[in-house]
Amino acid sequence: YQQWTRNEPPAISVPSGNFGNICAGMAAYISGLPVKHFIAACNVNDTVTQYLQTENYEQKPAVATISNAMDVGDPSNFVRIMELFHQQFTEIKNVLSSYSVNDEITRQTIKTVFEKFHYISDPHGAVGYYGLNKYLNEHPDYKGIFLETAHPVKFPDTVEEVTHTKIPFPENVQYLLHKEKQSVLMEADFERLKEWLMSK
Repeated sequence: YQQWTRNEPPAISVPSGNFGNICAGMAAYISGLPVKHFIAACNVNDTVTQYLQTENYEQKPAVATISNAMDVGDPSNFVRIMELFHQQFTEIKNVLSSYSVNDEITRQTIKTVFEKFHYISDPHGAVGYYGLNKYLNEHPDYKGIFLETAHPVKFPDTVEEVTHTKIPFPENVQYLLHKEKQSVLMEADFERLKEWLMSK
């Protein structure tokens, strides 16, 4: 918000999976942050998008996408948003909209943003950008911000294929390229995990 230079408050589009970031933004809004509207930009995991259209919250199994940090079928932070607005559907709808985007549109958005602005977006940011554009097309008098929640270098296959550009590694993470991967293979068992954690 400190980067916002206009007098009118912005609409803010947040790539949303488990709804933690947008929940924090909405808590800030209730505390006085000037925001015109929030947009929950989702991939095909559209539980909240459907809820805002139907008033029926129906959790679903998560579906794998290229914006994988957002692959959540039953976002645990959405209950916090419901509480912020006293479980009142109309109150939530006045502040929050949501759009769902498939992988094909996500790839096309990465390409469009790169060709138009020479900006390399990651899949999550592309979903956020698409959600903001969709909302602003319906509200042409508004202006807004979209959030990027990951660096494109985390998604080289998808991003480089779409932009035909090699993603430069940020200097401050170059040293990670020479680190040796460390992992422990274990069965999916709570007691085994607990035993391992307690031994450290």
